[in-house]
Amino acid sequence: MKINVTVNGTAYERDVEPRLLLVDFIRNVLSLTGTNVGCDTSQCGACTIHMNDTAVKSCTILAVQADGAAITTIEGLAQNGSGQGTLHPMQQAFWDKHGLQCGFCTPGMIMAASKLVESNPHITDEEIRHGLEGNICRCTGYENIVRAVKAGAQAMAGGD
Repeated sequence: MKINVTVNGTAYERDVEPRLLLVDFIRNVLSLTGTNVGCDTSQCGACTIHMNDTAVKSCTILAVQADGAAITTIEGLAQNGSGQGTLHPMQQAFWDKHGLQCGFCTPGMIMAASKLVESNPHITDEEIRHGLEGNICRCTGYENIVRAVKAGAQAMAGGD
């Protein structure tokens, strides 16, 4: 089947198998490998992207279901896109607050967190923990992730 998607501001038209997962399309067809495959069961959140301005787990969506969609991956979150330019405030906060260890979950965590705080810049620790329940980190105790999300929320709201 032929699909048309816009990923990180670039339009793509590709023929795909009807059963191809969106995460596999992003990684294997478009070669954007920042979106990770962690569990294949939608439990870990490593594959989280923004599709039509909503955080979604791309392992739960077929590529054909994304036909016509606007998609942002971790590579496109930075200003100027494609991993170039200035980091998004949430990316910078994860860097500054050491919100990662091995880094495998980090792209999905950042993508989920950036949407979580858009409408709630004064988010509480409890709201962050609840909002990120679908994103698993096997390395940290989540303390620095929560700190990073709070710092990212503040920076996204215009404060430092």
